[in-house]
Amino acid sequence: MAMLTYITKEGDTVDSITWRQYQTRAGSVLENVLSANPGLADYGPVLPPGIKVKLPELPQPAVHKSVKLWN
Repeated sequence: MAMLTYITKEGDTVDSITWRQYQTRAGSVLENVLSANPGLADYGPVLPPGIKVKLPELPQPAVHKSVKLWN
């Protein structure tokens, strides 16, 4: 699994970082980032500048085939 690294800037939050990287605010994405970065939540809601945050590659959602019932 490939992982990118992001270095925080002043005013960054985990939520804002995940939004910029993954374009979603889904709780599962936030949980994946926090799991990949033990102790990150200990910094509080606003992260200090210069923290290296690992951004894991997320699993791709399953593709569901649709069924056409009528023409």
